[in-house]
Amino acid sequence: MTQIIHHLSEIASSYDALFCDLWGCLHNGVTAFPEAVAALRDFRQSGGVVVLLTNAPRPRASVAEQIAGMGVPEDCWDTIATSGDSARAAMFMGAVGSDIFFIGEDRDTGFFEPMAIVPDPVPIRRVPLEQAEGIVCTGPFDALADPEVLRPQLLYAKTKGLTMLNANPDIVVDRGDVREWCGGAVAALYERMGGKTMSFGKPHPPVYDLARRRLAELGRDVSDDRILAVGDGIATDIQGAQGEGLDSLFVTGGLAALETATDVHPGEEDLRRFLSANPVSPTFAIGKLR
Repeated sequence: MTQIIHHLSEIASSYDALFCDLWGCLHNGVTAFPEAVAALRDFRQSGGVVVLLTNAPRPRASVAEQIAGMGVPEDCWDTIATSGDSARAAMFMGAVGSDIFFIGEDRDTGFFEPMAIVPDPVPIRRVPLEQAEGIVCTGPFDALADPEVLRPQLLYAKTKGLTMLNANPDIVVDRGDVREWCGGAVAALYERMGGKTMSFGKPHPPVYDLARRRLAELGRDVSDDRILAVGDGIATDIQGAQGEGLDSLFVTGGLAALETATDVHPGEEDLRRFLSANPVSPTFAIGKLR
């Protein structure tokens, strides 16, 4: 049964590392959450390691720059693992060919920057859909438009038998008070149409492998039973943690704030109903990361 807690400090001593989600937990897409920053800072000061584990479809350096602009200080985290880096590695190893049709916003073109960790990378060329061997999706062209507007291109791609490499399995995020579509929504539509997809962020294993490698880069050997996954996505953060055998802390005041009647804390009965409708069960729940 999921235990509701009020502060991370109540359980922090049981863990040596956090795999912490960003959007909805540490920031809202516009600005950092001060209480969350303080909680992560306290965890690090007590000897813990914080890996920011995000479905951002971009290199980690880009994410570090982005969150700094939102007011997330460097002293509340140690390293970053992104779905973008996990997917980029697969792309440069030839997962969807060399000639790529790109679905995403201009700000995500850093996805195609070279990766030193991939020896002998496949040369990648961005081409029109008619010439493509595969698709890379970091999100829709317009995050506010229903993904259905992409149906004509996706139907053509499916007819050609193209595989879509999806760099962000999230379906939606909330940027401030505005809900936006993500790559997961595009990939889900393509799958419903009969198209083949490959996904590399939470809840899929490759990004967790990357997070563990980031821990190893820091010289920290942390067993799975001492890692706590923190996130507000029941189908990404929590499902992914459960699949990896990790304990999890569900931040109910993010994507599921309405369903769990979260103000400061989730409503116990509302949380129970919400979780009963999902195939996963978080170890802990908290209204906001604090």
